[in-house]
Amino acid sequence: MPQILSESLSALEPRPFNEAEAKEKEAEKPSEPEKKEKPKLTLTWDNVQEVLDELRPYLKSDGGDCKISEIEGSVVKLELIGACSSCSASSVTMKMGIEKTLKERIPEVSEVVAIEQEQEPLTESGIEEVLNGIRPFLSVSGGSIEIFELVDGEDAKVVLKMIGPPLKSMAVRVEVQNRIKRKYPAVQNVNIVGEDGKPPQSA
Repeated sequence: MPQILSESLSALEPRPFNEAEAKEKEAEKPSEPEKKEKPKLTLTWDNVQEVLDELRPYLKSDGGDCKISEIEGSVVKLELIGACSSCSASSVTMKMGIEKTLKERIPEVSEVVAIEQEQEPLTESGIEEVLNGIRPFLSVSGGSIEIFELVDGEDAKVVLKMIGPPLKSMAVRVEVQNRIKRKYPAVQNVNIVGEDGKPPQSA
């Protein structure tokens, strides 16, 4: 019994430090993935466009976009389009998103300035132009759409009347609203009602 106990205790004693073995075990550990930093770019029109192309999917997901208006020295001037140009958070989008990314990728950029987009006046014919591009798709599903109310000015508003099965689809309604907003970025109040003049229930 003493011999067995002695052998058991000796097995618990710390083994001599083997540096080679320790290094080998360390090498076997899975290494953490390295964060690949995107290469820095020089300030050129093409490079600014390249960075904007990387950001474009995020801007478009919110119904907006942007394009280069001018590069003056180290200042990049951008034209914000769609929801980006009219939302209350457009300055935050510019400063925290676009400008931050451009400065990180192109260190020569000192400032990014938003240029206000020239917008055409809200007119019935302009809305009809948008609706004419939508009507063929609605008619296939037995639907139709027309202007119900149009208010121009500081609190511009567009109300459209949609009839038929497409009215029940939220995806269709959102697409119609986004098309109006893309043509008239300042008009963010776009509503759709049914034949009874009331908003449809979400489907």
